[in-house]
Amino acid sequence: MSPLPLAIVNFCLRHITRRYLRRETDFARARRRWEQVARLTPLPRGARFAVGMLEHEGRRLPAGRIDGPGDGPLLLWLHGGAYCMGSPRTHAPMVAELARRLGGRAVIPDYRLAPEHPFPAAVEDCLAAYRALAAEGLPARGLVLGGDSAGGGLVFALLHLLLAEGLALPRAVVAFSPWVDLTGSGGSITTMAGRDVMLPAERFAEIVGIYLRSADRRDPRASPVFGRFRGAPPVLILSSLHEILRDDARMMAERLRADGVAVKHHEYPDLPHVWPLFLGLLPEAGEALGEAAAFVAAQR
Repeated sequence: MSPLPLAIVNFCLRHITRRYLRRETDFARARRRWEQVARLTPLPRGARFAVGMLEHEGRRLPAGRIDGPGDGPLLLWLHGGAYCMGSPRTHAPMVAELARRLGGRAVIPDYRLAPEHPFPAAVEDCLAAYRALAAEGLPARGLVLGGDSAGGGLVFALLHLLLAEGLALPRAVVAFSPWVDLTGSGGSITTMAGRDVMLPAERFAEIVGIYLRSADRRDPRASPVFGRFRGAPPVLILSSLHEILRDDARMMAERLRADGVAVKHHEYPDLPHVWPLFLGLLPEAGEALGEAAAFVAAQR
């Protein structure tokens, strides 16, 4: 695909994608549509994608595996999709490109989705995936934990659990536009509602209700901005200055710094939510993935 000007991509997202997300209530149909769109983006040369099983202590969890020619770190990526959509396939091109730049391979757990499987199913599956990969044995350069949007929330929920349970930690953490506060305390949900070209802010409360039902919105497994992270590895957060989750990223960075974690938070102006997904369309997608790869490479 040839790169397009940001203005064109933003126009299409605002007038097609956001309108669709504002009215779609059939999550099964939305999932199928995203899968179809994702197939238009090829994997990087040399990458191979296959769906297999992660197994640990009698539990089996489907996951996408991306293999490549390098022997670098293993990337465990938790996909986004508002806890209701998304899959290993929808995120495979972006994750495969990041894995290629890291010189390693990647695993994308196919965690259970709401409304069929509400909280805490997704968190439990991600913890099970982490335990399974640790049991398989990690490469010498270790494991990198990453995620986007709701998957970014799962990244920090999982990190909170790893620290609380005293489990082995990843080498580094990367999050794109993380959704980390399901209480909705971030002001940007309102102030950026008209600027965000992709996410319909008016559906925030509905989606939270579908995922959490009656669960506590301040539970760190749901809203990790209320978690504790002392002792965590270095973290990179990339977000857009003009998305409704802007303040989620800011609050997460502040929470981490308050716990003594080394954090780099970079805000890009005018870009859509999780713009690295638009690999091949936006040059800025490649720039973000390059920044993420360089950040990981700098951690020893």
